[in-house]
Amino acid sequence: MCGIVGLHLRKPALYPQLGSLLTGMLCEMQDRGADSAGVAVYGDPRWSPPGHATVSLIDSPLASAELRAAVTALLPPGTQVDVVDESPTLLVNAPVEVEALRTAVVTAAPGALVAGFGEDVAVLKGVGRPRALAEDFGLAAAQGWQGVGHTRMATESAVTPAGCHPYAVGPDQCLVHNGSFANHATIRRELSARGVLFDSENDTEVGARFVADRLAAGLGIEAALKELCATFDGFYTLLVSNRDSFAVVRDAIACKPAVIAETADWVAMASEYRALTGLPGVENASLYEPEPERIYAWTR
Repeated sequence: MCGIVGLHLRKPALYPQLGSLLTGMLCEMQDRGADSAGVAVYGDPRWSPPGHATVSLIDSPLASAELRAAVTALLPPGTQVDVVDESPTLLVNAPVEVEALRTAVVTAAPGALVAGFGEDVAVLKGVGRPRALAEDFGLAAAQGWQGVGHTRMATESAVTPAGCHPYAVGPDQCLVHNGSFANHATIRRELSARGVLFDSENDTEVGARFVADRLAAGLGIEAALKELCATFDGFYTLLVSNRDSFAVVRDAIACKPAVIAETADWVAMASEYRALTGLPGVENASLYEPEPERIYAWTR
């Protein structure tokens, strides 16, 4: 049992409230998973400044000042590097291409976990109770147009930062999952044989790597999720996002709970309705339970 929340804002006037709204949603799901939690936030000007690449790093062997110096030395002279310390996550920003920054960060901090990367997304996650982690992250102060959160109750892999959701393994992408994939080991072997690398033993990472692989091959999010439904066995509710889209899908039996709410100002999804009750105008929202294997997607 885990908890999923997601919020896609359609009204720019609400962007400054993204963090506070997402905090309320995440904390309502704490009793669905109290061993770890994580969030992906799109568009926060401090965590992922406009015109900059951002890499989210966990378990860095270097403190923030040392990491800044090491990454700066690996980028073109004069590049301004910033490191935002939201322990246990460090957010590295620089006005360079995403892959250039990601390569520099991995080189500077070998053994650290890249928890996310892109132009618009910041991923923060850690082990502990979700309410405490949200406070540590300073999540309530975050801004942006989209946020995804997850509270985890581990059932099949270790409680570590690498095992936390969201899994953000493609540029500006992330995936959160409630449920389990029965055939994840087989799909992991197939992806590994094609050179795909994994950071954890978590079955969710296999789903995230599969979706990222399909998107990299040129598929849209709906086509990628249709392939996932045809390939993966198990029970699951998934929320998948990138910088411009927000999508939800459930397995053919749809035994894992999910509810979607829509207004002219926002679209939200959660494992339970109580996570949505603090959203502005929810009393007038269109509410529905997503149907089995139907893909619901919204684009910014």
